Amino acid sequence: TLPERTNLAGVQHILLVLSGKGGVGKSTLSTELALALRSAGKRVGILDVDLCGPSIPRMLRVQDSAVHQCDSGWVPVFVGQDKAISLMSIGFLLERPDDAVVWRGPKKNALIKQFVTDVAWGDLDFLIVDTPPGTSDEHISTVEALRPYKPLGAILVTTPQ
Repeated sequence: TLPERTNLAGVQHILLVLSGKGGVGKSTLSTELALALRSAGKRVGILDVDLCGPSIPRMLRVQDSAVHQCDSGWVPVFVGQDKAISLMSIGFLLERPDDAVVWRGPKKNALIKQFVTDVAWGDLDFLIVDTPPGTSDEHISTVEALRPYKPLGAILVTTPQ
């Protein structure tokens, strides 16, 4: 059962972007999909849970932005002049954007759960969730945390090899 009022209550559709290996273009696809949906007039959020390589802030040229707190949690970074894309990424929480994140499972899983529950997304047509490469605990944590919100589906990014 869902909590009475949740930060994902205003999100219509959740899409996960997954892959079995790194370097196949998950973050690029997530970013391009968000831009295309925005061009179609949709309100879009990106949740970048790629803890080891948060590249979306750089792709959207907001890597120097800071995340602020509000009563209902973290306020995502708003992208572009029209502010039509909301973005939350661990990249905003690191002292230096190029810092490596060397955390064990429980800390990573707790942060993913916190990203799912504690970001004040507001009303969105789509939330795109960019996951880390592979099939690790982070994926299980992400899917488990999002399951009550009934994700629309997943996009699996592969390469020919």
